[in-house]
Amino acid sequence: MTWDIDTAAAVLLEAERQRRDRGPLTAEWPELDLDTAYRVQKRLIEKKIEAGEKVVGVKLGLTSRAKQERMGITSPLTAVLTDGYVLAADVPIPLDELIHPRVEPEIVFVMGKRLEGPGITAATALDAVESVHAGLEIIDSRYIDFKFTLPDVVADNASSARFLVGGKALSPKNLDLALEACVLTVNGTVVDSATGAAVQGHPAEALALAANALAARGEVIEAGQLVLTGGLTDAVFVHAGDQIGAEFTSLGSVFVTAA
Repeated sequence: MTWDIDTAAAVLLEAERQRRDRGPLTAEWPELDLDTAYRVQKRLIEKKIEAGEKVVGVKLGLTSRAKQERMGITSPLTAVLTDGYVLAADVPIPLDELIHPRVEPEIVFVMGKRLEGPGITAATALDAVESVHAGLEIIDSRYIDFKFTLPDVVADNASSARFLVGGKALSPKNLDLALEACVLTVNGTVVDSATGAAVQGHPAEALALAANALAARGEVIEAGQLVLTGGLTDAVFVHAGDQIGAEFTSLGSVFVTAA
C-alpha cells in the first residue's frame, strides 16, 4: 500500500465503519509526523462532512500531565467534533457500533463568542464562554488495545466516538472551575474522582491552548460551538449493561447506559 493523507483517512474511516481495530499507521508509514497527522485528521473530517455530518465543536485530548508524560509531549492535542458523535440524552451507548469504548467525564463549554488565536489567555478564553456543562465522552480508538503514537492518535481524531452534554447550563462567571469536583461512577460504585484542575490546571487554560493551537493551522473556535476540555479522570472500559455517571459539585450529573 502506498501511504498518503487520503489513504490514511480512508483506512481509519473504514476501520470505524467495520468496527475492526488495526495496528498503528506509523508501523506501516513511519514518515507520519504530527503535522501530517493533523492533515489526515482534517481529511477524515472532510470525508465525514461529505457524508452529511456537520462540525459542532472541538475537543482536547491528553490534557492531564500524566498522559502527556506517557506520550512524551508538553501540551494537549486537538480534534474535531461532528454531530455524528452526539449521543442524545437517555440514548444508550451503541456498543454494536463501537470497537472497545471507554468513558471519561468532561467539563464542557458552549461558546458565546468566536475565539481566534494566537495570543489567547485563559481569561480571554473564559470571557468567550456562554455556559458550562457536565459531560461524558465515549472514546474508541481504531488501534488495537489503544496502543498508538502521538501522530497515530491525532490522525484518528483523538479516538473520538460519542459524547453527551448535561442539560444544566451555568455561567462561568459564578464558578471556580479549578475546584469543580467530579465523581465518576460505574453501576453506582465510585471508580475515580478529580477536580477541574486536572485539565491543564484549569479548563480555561485548555480552551486557550486549543484556540492558539488551532490558529497555527488557520482555524478558529466559532460562537455556538462546543468544546470538550479533556478527560478529568482516566477513561473506564464500558461493558454491556453498565451505567456510567459523572456527578459534579455545581454542574449537576450526567449518566449513560451501555446498550
